[in-house]
Amino acid sequence: MSKSNVYTRTGDHGQTSLVGGRRVDKDSLRLESYGSIDELNSHLGLLAAMIAQISPLPSDTGPQPSDIIHQLLCVQHHLFVIGSYLATDTSTTAVRPASIVTPDMVSMLEQQIDTLDASLPQLRAFVLPGGSMAAAQCHVCRTVCRRAERRIVALSRESEVDILAITYINRLSDFLFVLARKLNIIAGQPEILWQNIK
Repeated sequence: MSKSNVYTRTGDHGQTSLVGGRRVDKDSLRLESYGSIDELNSHLGLLAAMIAQISPLPSDTGPQPSDIIHQLLCVQHHLFVIGSYLATDTSTTAVRPASIVTPDMVSMLEQQIDTLDASLPQLRAFVLPGGSMAAAQCHVCRTVCRRAERRIVALSRESEVDILAITYINRLSDFLFVLARKLNIIAGQPEILWQNIK
């Protein structure tokens, strides 16, 4: 019988291997952490596909859809770095992470936030998720990002976690919030503002 490259049967009993070979339960905090990062990356791929359907804008209206897609692709690469880092428990293995989170990764996000925020009207109320399809999906990404952050913070209480990984994910949720606002403006959709409806 030939051995498949897709399935190994080694995870059939609810465990998997970290980088370095250590076996852990699939519902462990470490798995939850980098699994949430993987989920977020998939949602960002869907968001990029949605943005690819948006027509180019007049050049004086700020970032083009192609620019935003490029930014998201950079984020996806960064998330792969973070996922790889989280999949390596340096307290139990001599294997070092193949990639590490860098200050430049955080700085890039902060620059993108500043650029987007400068092109947005001042926010005077809470914004409800929704509007255009792309903006709504961006809010889904934001909330998955927040969950990933919670999982990583919980992991940091039992294992060493580089503070830059937490910082990056925190900054990413801010980026996704301002991006969702920008995507509604690009689509000509008014923002949905929270009202105290009774």
